[in-house]
Amino acid sequence: MNSSIIRFILGYILKTEAALLLLPCLIALIYTEREGLWYLPVAAACFILGSLMTRRKPADSVFYLKEGCIATALSWILLSFFGCLPFVLTGEIPSFTDALFETISGFTTTGASILSDVEALSHCSLFWRSFTHWIGGMGVLVFLLAIVPLSGGSNINLMRAESPGPSVGKLVPKVKYTARILYLIYFGMTVIETILLLLGKMPLFDALCTSFGTAGTGGFGIKNSSIAGYSSYLQWVVTIFMILFGVNFNAYYLVLFGKLKKAVQMEEVRYYLLTILISVAIIFLSILDTCAGAFDALTQSAFQVASIITTTGFSTTDFNAWTSTCKIILVLLMFVGACAGSTGGGIKVSRFVILFKTVRKEFTSYIHPKSIKKIQMDEKPIDHETIRTVNVYIITFMVLFVLSVFLISFDNTDLITGFTAVAATINNIGPGLELVGPAANFGFFSDFAKYVLMFDMLAGRLELFPLLLLFHPSIWKDLFAYKMSVRNNRKYLRSEKKG
Repeated sequence: MNSSIIRFILGYILKTEAALLLLPCLIALIYTEREGLWYLPVAAACFILGSLMTRRKPADSVFYLKEGCIATALSWILLSFFGCLPFVLTGEIPSFTDALFETISGFTTTGASILSDVEALSHCSLFWRSFTHWIGGMGVLVFLLAIVPLSGGSNINLMRAESPGPSVGKLVPKVKYTARILYLIYFGMTVIETILLLLGKMPLFDALCTSFGTAGTGGFGIKNSSIAGYSSYLQWVVTIFMILFGVNFNAYYLVLFGKLKKAVQMEEVRYYLLTILISVAIIFLSILDTCAGAFDALTQSAFQVASIITTTGFSTTDFNAWTSTCKIILVLLMFVGACAGSTGGGIKVSRFVILFKTVRKEFTSYIHPKSIKKIQMDEKPIDHETIRTVNVYIITFMVLFVLSVFLISFDNTDLITGFTAVAATINNIGPGLELVGPAANFGFFSDFAKYVLMFDMLAGRLELFPLLLLFHPSIWKDLFAYKMSVRNNRKYLRSEKKG
């Protein structure tokens, strides 16, 4: 395994984080907050360490999916470790475990919080907390591919390791330009949302933080009431953009380049929107009698469905008090998630579409044993490898889910709390039900349970396998073998020079 390229990528990640950590310092300067001073030494440490790691370019810049997965998993762990340090140093989240939980929740766009009083944080920390959503939404390695001149044709392996969904391809021949297109779309949509929020008389700081949370489908609110305190107009703007950021970004690429027909034909997007419409309709009818009119019921139902299916996690009401039917729908939406290639989490709509089509094909084979039928999506046949990876992903997901529920059960919480806490973290949603509902937080869990949930957040954001690979013995054997071969080659070259 090419450990030198992994080191090089991690170094660039740290230097990128160093630059990003300067933004909270600017916010602290505007609001004259001393807490911003603590971001400077962390930024300096990231830059120095990153510079040391990138000082020597790797001799071999080609890397495979294995290296891409390892680099991705370690990048997110490093980002979260250094990203949580300012919270600890400022004393705003004095516990390292709690600070790490909050930061991982931010970068993975989960939105699960341990804070009971969000508004007690300084503006610079609130900004950094929300900004981590925006960084993690599209993926920091996608950003890296857009700006860093990594050579070799294997850069797609980094994008595949980090981007959500069963398959990732290039929009244009070069990965670098694909990454740039994705970030331009991402940035443009964020700016448009911010402008629309400002038009609704939301303060600039609130608009930026809310847009970061919506774009990354993260859901960290800067108010204790999340989005509930804002006007209906602002809630509808957030609702619409949550849905938009849950759409496969390939659809936006097709629309931008005049391929509207192809964008409309994307099955995943159609099923995604249909699921939202049906869910909103059912919940609307269920809560109509308890709301202040039909418009209020529509606003609440549309907002919460959009928030949960896109795994954003914002809230305008305590849906924990809704009927069992509504809560079951929301829990099911937690697992469905948004589209592949979006900033949303969950299992993804495309995987469910492929799974249902596979089941239907099996039924057909029972009725017509000699029939030969290919599974298609977007009028293209799906190869057996894609179907296999979808099945393996769902099985692995369920095993990890059950194991996590079992592990946090040692905290003696009720089943609904434990079940939805894991569902909310592994699907990168944020709020669950009962003790982890939208009006509560995750602060009561033990440190052990928090680390289990942190693992789930990272695993869910990275599509399980990049993180799980870190625990495979052969990875470390390959790494050791690579280091030994490099060391032996250096010894041989030295002996040749002496000779």
